[in-house]
Amino acid sequence: MNASSPHFTPALEKQAARWAARLDGSVLSARDRIALDAWLAASPVHRDLLSRYCQFSADLEQQLPPLVAAGVVTLPTPVTRRPVWLKWAAVATLAAAAAVVVALTLPPAPRQSQFTTVATPAAQRQALTLVDGTRVELNAHTSLQINLMPTERRVRLTDGEAFFAVSKDPARPFIVETPAGTVRVTGTQFNVRAETARPFEVTVVEGSVQVRPGNLAGHGETPITLTAGDRLAAGAQGVAVQPLTGLALDDALAWRHGQIVFAGTPLSEALGRFARYHGRGITATPAAAALTLGGRYSLDDLDGFFSSLEEVLDVRVTRNLSGLVQVSMRDEH
Repeated sequence: MNASSPHFTPALEKQAARWAARLDGSVLSARDRIALDAWLAASPVHRDLLSRYCQFSADLEQQLPPLVAAGVVTLPTPVTRRPVWLKWAAVATLAAAAAVVVALTLPPAPRQSQFTTVATPAAQRQALTLVDGTRVELNAHTSLQINLMPTERRVRLTDGEAFFAVSKDPARPFIVETPAGTVRVTGTQFNVRAETARPFEVTVVEGSVQVRPGNLAGHGETPITLTAGDRLAAGAQGVAVQPLTGLALDDALAWRHGQIVFAGTPLSEALGRFARYHGRGITATPAAAALTLGGRYSLDDLDGFFSSLEEVLDVRVTRNLSGLVQVSMRDEH
């Protein structure tokens, strides 16, 4: 695909093309996301190549019709499958006909623009790839407004939590705006949580980011630089930056795989996390709310979480006919 990059072997290009096609055509399962993360982590070359193929996919949307009209690409007939499959069916033909494509003197495609809004409902996560190759994973109850322009890439996280693996482009900074602050990068991996009732958090997995937490106590106008393993938390009490161990970093991002980890967490906070994820009313009496909880739980298994609470804590879980749930001490009436 790219004659100026001899380190892209045919086998590697085939792998990247397959991942790009899957990202373009469907939402990856949790197992597929783990496999993709492992493939990307194996070499920085993989991320670069996947970004190129995702951009190639976007370009192909515009270039495929004239290529078919010119006879460079022949699509199978009759057409019975999805358009995204037809588009990627042309990739092998295009690679073999690269010299012909150049001869057609097709103008190079400009940097792709994109404007869209994405939102996830209760108890559902979503992964998508933007036209610039950036991967975004959204937690439940998360809303994004995406505006990719030729000079910059800007995303508005109005509420919720999202993980970004930003395609490197030094000429086009990637900016995440939230009601509590902004994050600016050119290419890196990081997580942002901007929930109304919780502190603004930024966790960096790879590279570095610049964070402006906004008009919060003890913070001025100078951006705060975070590097891999750093987590920033900003709230009414001020701004704090904490380095995380590898295990703590994995725990903080466990939601990407449908899990959540508590370590000495107030029960009120743990219940709040499940209540938000499932869009359910879950409360605790003052005595129960003051208890602490530890362990790893499945975000999708709400009943299993309640059963575990009754096993590890001296509490009982009561559900009423309206669907509201209350956790109380066993000896409370």
